[in-house]
Amino acid sequence: MKWESIEATQGVFSSYSADEMIKLAQLNGLTMRGHTLVWHSQLPSWVSNGSWTNATLTDVMIKHITGVMNKYKGLIHTWDVVNEAIGDDGTMRPSVFYNTIGETYIDIAFKTAKSLDSKPILAINDYNIEGSGAKSTAMLNLVSRVKGRGAPIEQIGIQSHLVVGSLPGGIDALWASYAALGVSIAVTELDIRMPTPATSASLAQQATDYSEDSAMIPCIMLKI
Repeated sequence: MKWESIEATQGVFSSYSADEMIKLAQLNGLTMRGHTLVWHSQLPSWVSNGSWTNATLTDVMIKHITGVMNKYKGLIHTWDVVNEAIGDDGTMRPSVFYNTIGETYIDIAFKTAKSLDSKPILAINDYNIEGSGAKSTAMLNLVSRVKGRGAPIEQIGIQSHLVVGSLPGGIDALWASYAALGVSIAVTELDIRMPTPATSASLAQQATDYSEDSAMIPCIMLKI
């Protein structure tokens, strides 16, 4: 459901792959997470290379969100409304949306999504926010600011691309701080990678990291 796939031509909303995935989910009684409405990456050239003003890009973004959400209304459990808005250094990630509209592009995206369909959970999704650090602090502050301006962020999606034997520290306290913002938490893309070829020791460590005894599990279950 990324922009370059679903609205490659302005105003034309079509994605055979997404349609087939939804059919497969329905046949098997699965819920669908819509990924993603607004992201700096995988944009069609008419978006990334357009000559935009605040007003014209806002209009295009709202029309994109409207077209995608109306196409799949009633079929999506959770929407990743905004994906990867924060850079690895904890500053706002430069993008055509941030550079043109400013931080309030996030507010506009969430308010638009909620106005179109009140049922799905609306999430902001990112990576490297699993443990304590500049980026996770920035996420806490961003969600606090955006919610403070009345935008309905309802979930923080934590991608969780991890490394065998190196789970991040401070998870319990950090994720409790996320939950204290009045949002649920979802682990959205969990993987624990290792160097290849794998060894018996690295496989055993990976199993430990995935197990219920790992530091991740109490936090995966944390929600309000």
